[in-house]
Amino acid sequence: MANTYIFKRKEKKYFITEEAAAALFDRIGDLVFPDPHGKSTIYNIYLDTPTFLLIRNSIDATNYKEKLRMRSYGVPKDDTKVFLELKKKYDGIVYKRRLSMTYKEAIDYITNSAHNRDSQIMREIDYAMKYYNYPGPAAVIIYDREAFYFKDDPEVRITFDRNVRYRFDDLTTASGDTGTRITPEGTVLMEIKTVGAMPLPLSRALAELKIYPSSFSKYGTAYKDMLAQNKIKVFTGEMQYV
Repeated sequence: MANTYIFKRKEKKYFITEEAAAALFDRIGDLVFPDPHGKSTIYNIYLDTPTFLLIRNSIDATNYKEKLRMRSYGVPKDDTKVFLELKKKYDGIVYKRRLSMTYKEAIDYITNSAHNRDSQIMREIDYAMKYYNYPGPAAVIIYDREAFYFKDDPEVRITFDRNVRYRFDDLTTASGDTGTRITPEGTVLMEIKTVGAMPLPLSRALAELKIYPSSFSKYGTAYKDMLAQNKIKVFTGEMQYV
């Protein structure tokens, strides 16, 4: 049976320079230990409707956002373990439902709604897929990540994402982890994920370095970049690639 995971936490994003990331790590490096995946390349296939309804709703929303995606660590093969995820954000709190399966099983589910799972998370993902009329692969978002947990509080996680890139034209694994870059050289997208309060040493280090939260959506930024380049045309309410 596939593993299931439920997350409920706060997630804060910080768009910082490499110098700021190094200075922060100088202050907190002894307080954290690496994530089991260590340094990894995160490979995401975002699901959306032909009109990009989910990402348009997410961009326009002020209090509620919802995304469906498949995630793997590295470019997946048929037997690679991947995660099918339903991610919701309401009133600043992130709720994530995650189901583990092979890449082949995930693609079969996305394409044909085929599965033999019986769990609350599967039912929630099924409901979301049906609600959005079975969205399909819409964008591939890839980035290189370093992730850490705090030794005194493993519920606190900090990630550093670099070289965020996307593609909308090849939604298979054939092109590997290539894509159009949307984060400038020398920048880092940092995320701090907590269930309760942020550790005092981390909070103090952020204040000393004048590192403040910022808003950044990888899929949203990629979508806007495609629009800015006129690679997605809008007419009679429908979106199409060009």
